[in-house]
Amino acid sequence: MVNFNGRLLEKGTAFLDESNRGLRYGDALFETIRVVNSKIFFWEPHYLRLMASMRIMRLPIPMHFTMEQLGEEILQTLKANSLESKAARVRLTVFRDQGGYYTPTSTDVSYIIEASALETPFYTSSQQPYEVELFKDHYLDAGLLSTIKSSNKLVNILAGVFASENGYQNCLLLNQHKNVIEASNGNLFLIKNNTIKTPPITQGCLNGVLRKQLIEIIKKTPEFELEEEPISPFELQKADEMFITNVISGITSVTKYRKKQYNNEVAKTLLGRLNAHVRLL
Repeated sequence: MVNFNGRLLEKGTAFLDESNRGLRYGDALFETIRVVNSKIFFWEPHYLRLMASMRIMRLPIPMHFTMEQLGEEILQTLKANSLESKAARVRLTVFRDQGGYYTPTSTDVSYIIEASALETPFYTSSQQPYEVELFKDHYLDAGLLSTIKSSNKLVNILAGVFASENGYQNCLLLNQHKNVIEASNGNLFLIKNNTIKTPPITQGCLNGVLRKQLIEIIKKTPEFELEEEPISPFELQKADEMFITNVISGITSVTKYRKKQYNNEVAKTLLGRLNAHVRLL
């Protein structure tokens, strides 16, 4: 079942047409959310990011778009898909209603909520090889629009295609200053000795929800020092560890970049603390 503006519809039901502005112009935002046993992980940060992103994109915010109402719609969608007692991935998409060309004429928005099952309720550590490479064909701008989860994700898509075609598990994206800012599907962290480094939002990386949670965990961990500083490609081969974060997979350790092999001891420590953190939500 799919939730369209509060109506539960069978999957495959035709409820959008060719005039949809998300399809035509990418005039849409989305949040990807992890839910376990009807507990919405990090719901308040997700909601606040959505509201901030809607303001950046000048999308009107309806009165009924409260955290409580949207949270209830998510839970109703899970129940309709028999996922209320399981681990699930939820996608909430918000788009401007049809009308106009580049300049919209509508002052209304619509939303879609989708849900699918996840394999495990906990964040886990994979033992599989995970090799990455730089994606240099296109760059992300170090600007505000790059920090939001809009449906304009062409660079991420092309980086994913490049990785698939060349036998990599992921690609790292660059901004126009040739600094490394993120992976195609998550935020980036490097570890050297006891210093954990991640690019600041001003570099154009996604304002990731799990990124924020992990930063707070690191700040409360005395054995590590956090730096939010630009990362040059030269630093990748000097690091002891590299990992990627997002709210669905948690922490994904990179095992190889070119000739550099990485360990994952710090990542496993942080993964344990992240799982302890979500149990308290």
